[in-house]
Amino acid sequence: MTTRRLTMAQALIAFLQNQYVERDGVENPFFAGCWGIFGHGNVAGIGQALQQVAATFRYYQTRNEQAMVHTAIAYAKMKNRLQTFACTSSIGPGATNMVTGAATATINRIPVLLLPGDIFAERLQAPVLQQLEWEHSQDISVNDCFKPVSRYWDRITRPEQLLTALPEAMRVLTSPADTGAVTLALPQDVQTMAFDYPEAFFRKRVWHIPRNRPDVASLRQAAQWIRQSQRPLIVAGGGVHYSDATAMLRQFVERTGIPVGETQAGKGSLPYDHPLNLGAIGVTGTLGANRMARDADLVIGIGTRYSDFTTASKTAFQNPRVRFININVAEFDAYKHSAIPLIGDARVTLEELLPLLEGWQVAAEYRALAAQYNREWDAEVQRIYTLEHGPLISQGEVIGVVNTLSRPQDVVLCAAGSLPGDLHKLWRTRDPKGYHLEYGYSCMGYEIAGGMGAKLAAPERDIYVMVGDGSYLMMNSEIATMAQEGIKVIIVVLDNHGFASIGGLSKSVGSDGFGTKYRYRTESGHLDGDVLPIDYAANAASLGAHVIRAHNRDDLAEAIRQAQAYQGGPVCIVIEVDRRQRVGGYESWWDVAVAEVSENPDVQRARAEYVEHKKRERYYLGSEE
Repeated sequence: MTTRRLTMAQALIAFLQNQYVERDGVENPFFAGCWGIFGHGNVAGIGQALQQVAATFRYYQTRNEQAMVHTAIAYAKMKNRLQTFACTSSIGPGATNMVTGAATATINRIPVLLLPGDIFAERLQAPVLQQLEWEHSQDISVNDCFKPVSRYWDRITRPEQLLTALPEAMRVLTSPADTGAVTLALPQDVQTMAFDYPEAFFRKRVWHIPRNRPDVASLRQAAQWIRQSQRPLIVAGGGVHYSDATAMLRQFVERTGIPVGETQAGKGSLPYDHPLNLGAIGVTGTLGANRMARDADLVIGIGTRYSDFTTASKTAFQNPRVRFININVAEFDAYKHSAIPLIGDARVTLEELLPLLEGWQVAAEYRALAAQYNREWDAEVQRIYTLEHGPLISQGEVIGVVNTLSRPQDVVLCAAGSLPGDLHKLWRTRDPKGYHLEYGYSCMGYEIAGGMGAKLAAPERDIYVMVGDGSYLMMNSEIATMAQEGIKVIIVVLDNHGFASIGGLSKSVGSDGFGTKYRYRTESGHLDGDVLPIDYAANAASLGAHVIRAHNRDDLAEAIRQAQAYQGGPVCIVIEVDRRQRVGGYESWWDVAVAEVSENPDVQRARAEYVEHKKRERYYLGSEE
């Protein structure tokens, strides 16, 4: 048997370089490179291994370990999970900085490979710098924190363990149903140990991404339920995009007349102006989508995990006879809400379901109602886009300017704050990949790093990162990385002097925005003084961005045009917005518990309203018929 003597770290990188994926006959390398920050836990192992293959496997220098995972996630999301990055860190805080990123990846079902350095397997040196000691076991480190937020976790304590660990890691990373963060903890001494690895281990391997098909009997039962329904509704989730099913979904709805409501991950499943597209659904939904969800007698979920925002905390679907059909690659999600589970790829499942519905479609009146809601919502969007209430521009107006001036193929990217809800309702998506929201974890700080990942995945598109000042302050360090790499991302910072989203939520529960505004502390002991004079433009400029300040609608429009023409690295546009001017809720509700006992009359009123709303929550246990 031919062997190659390599360190464990060298063998790991050599293996990653030769992993490919294929779907529908299209093949590409699975790893686009490796992001990392080096410390004593990985510099002599993974760092050395990356250095000697730098010409064929690109290393990217990052400024924050959490941020590099966000970058990898955004890249993989834009690539429909068919390509991703590896991310390496040192031991201790470098590793635990990645835990939030791991959670973001796993919750969103996005593949990313994490390679944190670990303590010495030898143990002689313990406790080493940055080592967690636990008196009940020596077989633990901070990397054990990754276990609950990883889809696969392993610690490589001998170099030959790569021979079994890496194929398992790839199995999970390339699985449509089980993908997420994969963590391989790498003790710093083991990284440098040599072993005679079989040459066959480094041969090119192509992982086929299957299009699994659902059970035939379940498919027939689902077709029967659809034929029996009077008011069916499709909830399109991220699985529509990941299976490349947007064209098939359009064919399906045009043949059957079933209208579509879109989750955050599913937005763009249909063009915004398609007459059967009701737009956003749930807590951040449109009026038409929420009304048709309320009355639906059959809900067909496609690639959705039914988060509380999608179901409006289990209040969205109020028909007592509502039933569910769930199309999903994951059995776990397919069975939710006592549904008929169609466990399979979204595209092929729709392809096989459609012939079983030959000759059937919804009533003309129902189809016309969906088209009416579509037109009425577009008029509402236009009203908000052109509000011009002044003197400060509203967030909805900022969205309108960016959306109107961007090209159909361009991408808006966001993750947290009040922007995701407004974007979900207001962004007119014209391209299936034109809307990029990380809302499974809604992780503050994802935006700027994610924008870089999206741009690397789609260099032909302009990426518009829309971010509030709160998320901007959480993590803006990757502006420097974009400047270093010459990566152009257009960052629009909305300055509303604090956490506007939670400020509004705080008011709704009777707490008057407590602790959500960026203000000086006064002699009263409260944060109710003057607004903190934070200069976001100066900060972005110091990190290497080309900065444009905007003060009104006209300034913003001109800034967008200048940003589009700019040929350098990152561009940052800063504009102050009115945090009090908000977009409505459109007959939806989100369960955020309100204090049962309080001396505050506002809290007492909010509690009374909360109790009334709670009465509408329900379990979906099947039809009451």
